[in-house]
Amino acid sequence: MKIIGFGGSLRKGSYNLMLLNEFKRINQDLFDVEIADISGIPVYNQDLDSNQPESVTLLRERVKSSDGFVISTPEYDFSIPGFLKNTLDYLSRPVGMNPFSGKAGAIMSTSISMLGGSRAQYHLRQVLTYLDTRIVNKPEIFVTFANQKFDENGRLKDEMTTKFIRELGEKLRSEINKSSLT
Repeated sequence: MKIIGFGGSLRKGSYNLMLLNEFKRINQDLFDVEIADISGIPVYNQDLDSNQPESVTLLRERVKSSDGFVISTPEYDFSIPGFLKNTLDYLSRPVGMNPFSGKAGAIMSTSISMLGGSRAQYHLRQVLTYLDTRIVNKPEIFVTFANQKFDENGRLKDEMTTKFIRELGEKLRSEINKSSLT
């Protein structure tokens, strides 16, 4: 089973990229996880809908050909980062091109704050609802105080979080399997 993952942080040493890598490691027996780089997606411009940039077309095809997806996002000003929203906007346009429609997915967030990106995650859920995705609702993964939860190699040190990430992977796999039965 193949899923695609991407994060909402472009920062070198991103905790959200570390979290995606941990999702991949913890669930390696459940999924082949491809982590996509969204840094090359330009600012969305509806004038380009008939001739979209290659980076958008390629990412859309990767999402479309995957069985599911996982997104990890930080919280910027109580919401999701602009470039993550921009990427989702670009991939879902023009009408009829949305590769997320009906696709099962999971979301996670991490932050150095005590809320772990929770407000961003709720906004991301709203966007993904509009995109007609089937988001796994629980467990919710909010990694708080990220600077204390990862070691120098980017590995999670928190056993409870590791347990929840595994549970999220199992529930995502179950949700993907439901769609293949219909």
